[in-house]
Amino acid sequence: MQNTDRRYILTLSCPDVRGIVASVAGFITEQRGFIIESAQFGDPSTNRFFLRMDFACDAQTPPEDVLKKRFHDNVASRFGMHWQLHDKHRRPRVLVMVSRLSHCLNDLLHRWSAGTLPVDIPAVVSNHEDLRRLVEWHQIPYYCFPMGKDKAAQERQVVDVIDRHDVDVVVLARYMQILSGEMCAKLAERAINIHHSFLPSFKGARPYQQAYDRGVKIIGATAHYVTTDLDEGPIIEQEVARVDHTHMPEELEAVGRDIECGVLARALRRHIEHRVLLNGQKTVVFK
Repeated sequence: MQNTDRRYILTLSCPDVRGIVASVAGFITEQRGFIIESAQFGDPSTNRFFLRMDFACDAQTPPEDVLKKRFHDNVASRFGMHWQLHDKHRRPRVLVMVSRLSHCLNDLLHRWSAGTLPVDIPAVVSNHEDLRRLVEWHQIPYYCFPMGKDKAAQERQVVDVIDRHDVDVVVLARYMQILSGEMCAKLAERAINIHHSFLPSFKGARPYQQAYDRGVKIIGATAHYVTTDLDEGPIIEQEVARVDHTHMPEELEAVGRDIECGVLARALRRHIEHRVLLNGQKTVVFK
């Protein structure tokens, strides 16, 4: 009988060849694992295979370090896999970065405090003081690092917070500063941004005014991984809403902010549940 106290999520990608699923499932069975959920995808355009497998253990399953070594030696090395084994019960530590707009931050804090977003939020970082009271009401440390002429010095302060709080993922919840190339490299595959439009449309300032000026019929939001290419990182989640000529810019913005909150929360949840695998400039997102 499986021991639900020990649950793991295995994620992997490799060249798409015959026998991958059978080998992985057979290995888990041999280690006394019990497969609870499995999802896979073979991309014919890149000939890459992607797999996410959630499994429980029993008393005879070896310790995690032994399990990892055996999987590497017996399965992963044979197929040339890029893989990770995640402890499902470990709560990810999320650093939220924000500027002055509070809607995405407030939504994440509400989900966290209500227990519907299973993460720890050890700190919030901002370049303004505006949201300190909101954050500290939730008894979360608030760090304000204003953006002066020395961008590198400001980012070193942020990195210190990330390292000191052992942060797993950084969420840019309408943090209105462009991260340096060095910062993007440090946070590769673990920084999520919410963009207030349906990328690639309407980048930059005043996106809802841009949308209004173009007479759009849909508006939306995009959550993506942060890369050195501004607002062009691999997309995790998007959503749109229909609008029409009667919507003024402020009404478009109100609709857009609601969309942003939902999109960001879903993207973060899929990331922390290890449902997002990179596929070049795209993502595979297992629902």
